[in-house]
Formats: sequence, C-alpha cells, structure tokens
Amino acid sequence: MMKKTTIAAFSSKASIRSISLPARSHPTTLRVEEELNKIKSWEASSSSKVETIGVGLLGLSELYRCIEELLNLPLTQQLLAQHQHQKWFNDLLLESSLMYLDICGNTRDAILLMQETIQELQSGLRRIKVGDLSIESIVTTYNCSRRKMRKEIARSLASLKPLGNEIEAFPMLNLDHHLSAVVRVLNETSLITSSIFHSFLLFLSVPMLKPKPSRWSLVSKLVQKGVHELASKDQHENMNELEGVDLALNSLLMHNSSKDIQTQKIKSAQIKLDALDVSLKGLENGLECLFRHLIQTRVFGLNIISQ
Repeated sequence: MMKKTTIAAFSSKASIRSISLPARSHPTTLRVEEELNKIKSWEASSSSKVETIGVGLLGLSELYRCIEELLNLPLTQQLLAQHQHQKWFNDLLLESSLMYLDICGNTRDAILLMQETIQELQSGLRRIKVGDLSIESIVTTYNCSRRKMRKEIARSLASLKPLGNEIEAFPMLNLDHHLSAVVRVLNETSLITSSIFHSFLLFLSVPMLKPKPSRWSLVSKLVQKGVHELASKDQHENMNELEGVDLALNSLLMHNSSKDIQTQKIKSAQIKLDALDVSLKGLENGLECLFRHLIQTRVFGLNIISQ
C-alpha cells in the first residue's frame, strides 16, 4: 500500500498560507478570503478518503462562485482590462483555468470508466457461482480498468507540477490596492486548486494491491476467522476505498476457502463496490460543478482581452 500524501502535505510544498487582506478591501474580496481560509482549515485535517476529497471539491466550487462575484465587479473588470497584457493576467485567468478544465475533463472520463467497470463487475458477481473460475476473469477486467485509469491520472498529475511552481513564483506587484488584492486571491485560489486536485488524483491513482504469499496467507487465516476487512484496525483506517475494493476482490481469488466463506467474501466485495460506486458518483457531481465555475472564470478572461 502506498504511503498516503495528504492535501496538507502537498500544501506545505506549495507554500500555501492563510491570507489576511486589509480591512478596507471590498466585501466581495473579503468573502473570497473567508472561503480560502475555510478550505485551508479543512485541508489541514483532511485525508485521502473519498468523503473528505468530496468536501474539498464542494468547498472549491463555492470558492470559485465567490471569485465570479469578484470578477464581475465593475472596478475589477476596469483594472484587469488595463493590465490584460501582463503575464500574471494570462497565467491566472487563462492558462490556469484551461489547465484545470483539462484535468476536470480527464478525471471525469477516468471516473466514468471506473463506474462502467464497477457496474460490469457487480453484474458478474451477482451471476457468479461459488468456486466458479470466471471470478478470475472478472477481477482481471477490473484490474485492467484500474491500470487504464492510473495511466490517465498520471498525465494529469504531471501537468500540475509546472503550473503550481510557476504560479507560486509570481511576485506581488506594486499595484492598485483593489487590483493587488484580486491578484493575491486569484494566486491563492490557483494554488489551493492545484493542491486539492493533487490529493484527488493521488486517491484515484493509488497503486493496486497485489497478493503476496506472506501477507495473503495471513489474510486467508483471518478470513477463516470471519475477519474480511483487513489484517489490523490500523491498516483499515489507513486504506482508502479503492484499496478496500482491491483487497476484497483479491481475496476472492483464494480458492482454499470453504463455500460459506467464499459466499461471504463475494457479499463483502459487492458491498465495497456499491459504496465505491456511490462515492465516485459524488465526486463526478463535484467535478461537474467545479467545471462550470472554471468555464466562467476562463470566459471572463477571454471577454476582457476581446474588448
């Protein structure tokens, strides 16, 4: 099982700090700051569990909703129009939004692929007979889908690196007070977006669990005692939903179990697959909501340069 990298761990590398804008900042700017600090408080205690990642996506969507309000202020539009040829304008309003839109789309496609595979696997498990060798073909199909998803996610992870490093290096220019505040929150928003996507993509690309003689011998013995989850409570707490499904499916490949135990293992795998499917649907909905907000941000930038 891979070592977990939480959002908080990634954030420390990106130097994401809690921001505090002057009291005379526009109320809309202060609302953006409030949403930013909410996410940073959340990420400090977050994990790679699907539920916390879903909460992060919802928080990010709310943050971008506030960003839209800020960008629609006449004063903001006037000042940004005057600086549309600056590098930070292109990076923060055009390049970053395009990058995140691509990642949203690619990640959603990967999730849809997994959902289709899960449905096929669920259908196969309902039809399967205990001891049927077709279990191996069903699990193989699922593992193949997991490998495809990890390959796609790896590309998105790689694309985050140059973006985050470049944005982090932006100097704070001596600008108009309101414009300086806008640039700062846009910069912080892009950094936090990169951080949350990083955690999300790590969750989806977690290495597949494969049977090892010593480890799986222990699991087999525990299964005989009626323990179907993990070798220990600590391992269970550290394992995310994808790894839990991997473990349940791989346990089906052990044919030295009794008929009753094998039936219980099939039921356990079905329960984990159902839970994962529901979780992935929630993440898909969160991505779609965020996608719409990112489109609005990009459209705003394009409208500015077209004037």
